[in-house]
Amino acid sequence: MLLIVALMLLAIAVLRLFSYRRQIIEMARILEETPAESNLPLTVQIPGTPARRLCRAINARLEAGRRLRLEMLRGERELKYTMACISHDIRTPLAGAMGYLQLLDKEPRRQPEYLPIIKKRLQELDELLTELFLYTRLLNNAFSPECENTAALPPLWEALAEFYPQLEDAGIQPHLCFDKEEQRVWANPEALGRVYRNLIANALRHGGGGLTISAADNEVCFSNPLGAGPRPDPDHLFDRFYQSSPAREKGGAGLGLSIVRKLMEQMEGRVFAQITENELQIHLLFLSQAHVSPPNP
Repeated sequence: MLLIVALMLLAIAVLRLFSYRRQIIEMARILEETPAESNLPLTVQIPGTPARRLCRAINARLEAGRRLRLEMLRGERELKYTMACISHDIRTPLAGAMGYLQLLDKEPRRQPEYLPIIKKRLQELDELLTELFLYTRLLNNAFSPECENTAALPPLWEALAEFYPQLEDAGIQPHLCFDKEEQRVWANPEALGRVYRNLIANALRHGGGGLTISAADNEVCFSNPLGAGPRPDPDHLFDRFYQSSPAREKGGAGLGLSIVRKLMEQMEGRVFAQITENELQIHLLFLSQAHVSPPNP
């Protein structure tokens, strides 16, 4: 009797092993024959927790790989699109500088007139390349700023000093309204400075004159009157290349505000825009305020 029971148990074990072997061969076949981009999940037909656990683990790894490939493809498409859109903006100042260099070669006596123009064109090119380089780093998650409890005003002073000639030429005297000079926010000083510079540049290019920068708690707000022409759509203001038509004539690559949004997200914050009467307001919400929903327009 015991021998019969032992033989039956042995037969069951052999059948179980055969089922496992057949299931593993079938899973291997599916993995070998299914295209890498396929989202077809593996299934398991044999009973037992180990088999189901193995199947779930393989499916989870396949799904993670598929998402990673899709993310890489999306990044490549975005980079190609970005390069195609910005190529004209890069060629324009470069062609201008080259043209004036050729004129200078023919007319050396006009150096005092041509050199400032060449310098301006090269500065425009440098700004475009810097913006593009930072955007591609953010796009590929290659820039991860380390945040700390940062004084909000010093990077702003530096940004305003950098734009002093342009602000003076535009007749804009920024009005600062901070609740306290020692205002601090959760940010990276370098990234915060870039956010400030992009917002100042945006106000200079597309604003109607005037700039007010205010701060309270963990929020900084840039406000400026709107210029003549179509009013921007606050819901799309931070989209890449949103400014491309008709504001493209005013310069820039159309990446400035998109970079602002990405940098704020990297610093665990948020940014949104709203229009009140004829004034554009861009709100920077830092860590403790990032969860607050923007007010309805």
